[in-house]
Amino acid sequence: MRKPYFISEVSSNHSQDIERAKEFIKVSKEIGCDAVKFQLFKIDKLFAPEILAKSEEHRKRKNWELPILFFEELSNYAHKIGIDFTCTPFYLEAVKELESYVDFYKIASYELLWDDLIIECAKTCKDLVLSTGMANLCEIEHAVEVFKNNSNSKLTLLHAVSGYPTPINEANVSAIHTLREAFKCDVGLSDHSVSSAVLYRAIHKYDATIVEFHLDLDGKGEEYASGHCWLPDQIQNTIELINDGFLADGNGIKKPEPSEFADRDWRRDPSDGLRPLKKIRENF
Repeated sequence: MRKPYFISEVSSNHSQDIERAKEFIKVSKEIGCDAVKFQLFKIDKLFAPEILAKSEEHRKRKNWELPILFFEELSNYAHKIGIDFTCTPFYLEAVKELESYVDFYKIASYELLWDDLIIECAKTCKDLVLSTGMANLCEIEHAVEVFKNNSNSKLTLLHAVSGYPTPINEANVSAIHTLREAFKCDVGLSDHSVSSAVLYRAIHKYDATIVEFHLDLDGKGEEYASGHCWLPDQIQNTIELINDGFLADGNGIKKPEPSEFADRDWRRDPSDGLRPLKKIRENF
């Protein structure tokens, strides 16, 4: 078992403000994340025209789009401060638009059925992280085959429940084991529960190798009200406790530790059953 790789998901909480987007990167690094992830979508390439014609709510998501012109600066900033940079492409051309900026691609659960997007990512020869929310094993198997038929790069699956937020009793983190056994690859968790208990269980019981979570800076992001975003202090405390747990593993060799050295001579002497050992009594 190894420490998980933490990805903070900015989603649409950036408010189309490049300085706020850079703050997400900075905070993600400070709270212990290994990567920060954005999304690249255009609503006219995301939703069918008949939906946009009828739904003002979906049309308003135009305000959630992150300009492609931001990505060079965001990627450079992330790499400058020592955190990986990635993005979810939501239309085919986005894959090429992102290729020079991302360390790997992430495909969201809603796009798992779209072979063309998986193939576009695979053709770049970059690693892919694929979320599996809402999918059954047959659908996941097909997506895995599509990727492997088009790339020799690494594929990591994320167990996800696409409920925003996800009730703890529906988190089903034991599915991490199911996916690992079925597909013989690394498997992690895409969290929508905002529950430390869910993360602890996924990592320490089921060996989630990646943990992705939605982050907001201040409760003012577009998606925070939905209830699936962590705030920095919440997730930082959780990450620190998880990492401390791994630190506590040690090397498994049973021997005195440095913090015990001073007390070793204060054990009972086997000759008379009294403390400390006779060798230090005279000079005490």
